[in-house]
Amino acid sequence: MLSWPVVLANVTIPLVGVVDTAVMGRMPRPSYIGAVAVGATIFSSIYWLFGFLRMATTGLAAQASGAGATAELSRVAARGVGVALVIAALVLLLQWPLETLMFALFSASDEVEGFAGTYFSIRIWGVPALMLYMVCLGILFGTQNVRTTLWLSLLLNVTNAVLDLIFVLGFGWGVAGVASATLISEWLAATIGVLMVMRILLATGWQRHWLLGLWRGDRVVAMFQVSGNLIIRSFFVQLPFFVFTLVGASLGDRILAANAVLMQFFFMMAFGLDAFAHTAETLSGYAYGARDRNGLRNAVCYSLGWAIAFAVLIAATYALAGDQIIAVLTVLPDVRSTAIAYLPWAAAAPLAAVAAFHFDGVFIGTTRTAELRNSMLIAALAFLGVLWLTFDTLGNQGLWLAMIIFLLLRGVLLALQYPRLERRLAQ
Repeated sequence: MLSWPVVLANVTIPLVGVVDTAVMGRMPRPSYIGAVAVGATIFSSIYWLFGFLRMATTGLAAQASGAGATAELSRVAARGVGVALVIAALVLLLQWPLETLMFALFSASDEVEGFAGTYFSIRIWGVPALMLYMVCLGILFGTQNVRTTLWLSLLLNVTNAVLDLIFVLGFGWGVAGVASATLISEWLAATIGVLMVMRILLATGWQRHWLLGLWRGDRVVAMFQVSGNLIIRSFFVQLPFFVFTLVGASLGDRILAANAVLMQFFFMMAFGLDAFAHTAETLSGYAYGARDRNGLRNAVCYSLGWAIAFAVLIAATYALAGDQIIAVLTVLPDVRSTAIAYLPWAAAAPLAAVAAFHFDGVFIGTTRTAELRNSMLIAALAFLGVLWLTFDTLGNQGLWLAMIIFLLLRGVLLALQYPRLERRLAQ
């Protein structure tokens, strides 16, 4: 019951990327798809790096709810908003050196870089909105208001998709239209999200004096300890995806575009599995805050069972209908045939990733972020090692092999550390 609204909400998230790719796939050259892939990868890297705003807020809010600490719940929300605004201001101030650094890393064609620069110059102004949106999601997940997250995510992603079609296919704005659609949607969702969180906090009997302990030393230290580990963890989670696009760009526009098409398969799968991970976050955090060992075990087992069933369904769908999905995403024959050649990797990804997503949720909900940090570091280093050993021989196949091993190793390392969580509650 907690998962299905998040499944529906998350289904709309990759649809934005699908629509972005589909409208760019109807442009005359693969450089349009490649430009959006490069631009979106840059912003995904930024947002994943600061994803602790959502993850830390979810874990801390869930534990406050489980412990019945209503005043602390309000403080968690206020701290999250404060940190989000500071980070957003820093990113905006540093946007020009950030843009120079990011584009210096890509070996894309001049045409791809030109289009991607247009995308970046528009999307950057949505950073404050998305930072606030992530904090709002954290509070909503942590307080088990998952149906509210459904409507908020639908607002963001459906608005984005509709504006994509209007701006690109209707007005002919090209890459600028894709970026503008995302910018408007992010600000709309952030505004509505803040209003929703305020309503939830007021319903708990919010009182002004609760904020007097907002910056209490031990709470602030705990927040930054959790957040610091999650920043490092997010860096190492995002690193393989960034390198994936970076190395793919060096293989030419056709390979870059084909990989961008197949990464939409990955994102559709990822946001589906994330729904069960969010449920694991909420329930495990609640049980951890209530010191309920059996509740923690039940949350982990039930959410994992549903996640595995979902992963099998998605893998079968990709294996049986992947070529038809590729045909929807691009009309370019060379890009289609190249994407179909690498389709088996996309079909294997859900099975490889299911444990990684699930145990991510468990460790985020219980705020055991040191374990997350260490596991992601090892998995990311394994990705780089496999890529270094296989790329000269296998090329793009080696790139996909490294990604699958990265996903598998994340899940294995976290699963091996889960028994420690139960032992902590038994003490």
